[in-house]
Amino acid sequence: MKPPFLSRRQFLQRSAIAGALTFPMLRTARAAGSANGDVRVAIIGLGNKGKGHVRKFKELAGARVAALCDVDPQRLAEAAKLLDDSGTKPYTTTDARRIIERKDIDAVVIATPNHWHALLGVWAIRSGKDVYVEKPVSHSIWEGAQLTAEAKQHRRIVQAGTQYRSDEGLLAAAEWLRAGNLGALQWAHVLWYEYRPGIGRVAPHIPDWLDYDLYCGPAPVEPLTRSRLHYDWHWFWSTGDGDLGNSGIHAIDACRMVSGAAGMPRRARCLGGRFAVDDAAQTPNTQLTLLDYPGIPMLVENRNLPAKPGMKAMDSFRGLRDGFVLQYADGYFGGLRGGGNAYDNAGKKIKAFPGDSGGGHAANFIAAVKSRRTSDLRAPIAEGHISTSGCHLGNISWRLGQPATVAACREAVSLHPRGGETLAGLEQNVAINGVDLKQQPFVLGPWLEIASGTDEIRAVEGDRNLLEAARRLARGSHRPGYDFRASA
Repeated sequence: MKPPFLSRRQFLQRSAIAGALTFPMLRTARAAGSANGDVRVAIIGLGNKGKGHVRKFKELAGARVAALCDVDPQRLAEAAKLLDDSGTKPYTTTDARRIIERKDIDAVVIATPNHWHALLGVWAIRSGKDVYVEKPVSHSIWEGAQLTAEAKQHRRIVQAGTQYRSDEGLLAAAEWLRAGNLGALQWAHVLWYEYRPGIGRVAPHIPDWLDYDLYCGPAPVEPLTRSRLHYDWHWFWSTGDGDLGNSGIHAIDACRMVSGAAGMPRRARCLGGRFAVDDAAQTPNTQLTLLDYPGIPMLVENRNLPAKPGMKAMDSFRGLRDGFVLQYADGYFGGLRGGGNAYDNAGKKIKAFPGDSGGGHAANFIAAVKSRRTSDLRAPIAEGHISTSGCHLGNISWRLGQPATVAACREAVSLHPRGGETLAGLEQNVAINGVDLKQQPFVLGPWLEIASGTDEIRAVEGDRNLLEAARRLARGSHRPGYDFRASA
C-alpha cells in the first residue's frame, strides 16, 4: 500500500514544477513592502480573531492593512469600519482567491476556520506572499507538512499564530530552566479547562445569506445541523479540530518551547468523550492526550465541563485553568498567560517571570518580513507544524478508539507519573456532571507510533488494519478545485 506522504525529494520536485507553471513571478524574489516601506497586509477571516488582527496591524509601525476578506459580507463590512479613521480605504472581497492573485499585497494574515488555513497559506506562498497563519496551522498532518515545505522551497516568511512564543516571560523562563535552576525535568502537564456548553441540534439546512460552497471550500458541502454558522465549526471534523486544536495547541506549543521538547513525539494516544450534552457536535469535550517525548512524558488535558452542573466555574491544577506545568527534581514551573512562576516542591514561589502574553508577535512577523530572515521569527511554521501535529495525533487516536473500562484507561495512561491522578480527576469531573462511565465509557484510542525523524505514522498499536485508517486521517481530503494542486 502506498503511504500518504510523499518523500521529501518527490514533494520538492512537484512543488517546484507547480510553482513554475502556476506562479512564474516566483523565479525572481521580490522585496516586501510598498513604495513607502510599509508591508501591505491582507487579513483573511474576520471573526473575533480576525478583527483583533485588524486592530493590531492597523496600529503596527511598518505595516498597512491594505485588504480585507471574509466570505460573510456582514463581517467584512464590520471589519472595514475599523479602518475608517486609518486614512486608507482597503480593498475588500468575499473571495480569498481575489486576495491571493493581487500583486499589491505583500503578506496575508489567515484567521479563517481551520480547514482553510494550510491551503490559503500554500496558495499565498506560491503567489510570492509572506504568511501569518493562525493556530492550528493545518487541518491535517499532511497539510502542515506541505505548508512547511512550500515555505522553505519558496523562501517565504511564515509565522504561526501561536503568540505565546513571543511572551518575554516564557522566553526568560526557558533560559533559566534550561540552565538547571530546578534540576532535571521529570514530566509535563498541559491543561486547558474552559467551559463550553452544548451547541444544540437543528434540522439540516444550508445558509442562504453567503456563498456556502465557498465557505466550505476544501471541505464537503454538508448541510448544517447547528444553529450558529460561526465558531461552532470548531466542533465538527470537516472544519475544526475540537478544543485540543482550538485551545490546547497554545499550551502545547508554549510547553514545547520552554521544556525543549523538540520534534515530533515518538508516539501518541488519546482517551475521552463528549459527555453531558445532547447536541450535534462531533468532537470530544473531555480529552486526555499523551505525547511521548524522550525524557519528557507529556499529558495534555482538555476539559469543557464545569466544576459543578449549573456553573461556569472550572476546576484548576496548581492554580492554573489554562497553561502548563513542568515538574523538575527541585520544583516546578507553571504558566502561560502573562509569563509564569517557578516554585519549590512545597509550592513556595521562588521566581516570577512576568510577560505580556505575546503582545509583540505581530510586530515580530513584520520585522522578519522586512529582514527576510526566517531565523528572526519567534514561531516559525516548522514549529507550528510540530505542535499542531501533536493535536492531530491525539484526535486521530481518539477517532480510531473504542469504548473502554476505567481500568483499561488507567493502564493506558500509566506511562505518565501523573496519569492515574489526572484520569481520576476526569472521572470525578464527568461524574459530577451526571455521567455514569459504566453506561457511557471513555473512548480509548491506540498508540500511534511516529517514524523517527518524520511526521509519518509508522504503526498503530494492536491492529495493523488501523494503520491505513490512521494515515487517511493524517492525510485529510480536499474537494477538487480546493486542493494543493490547484492555484488560487
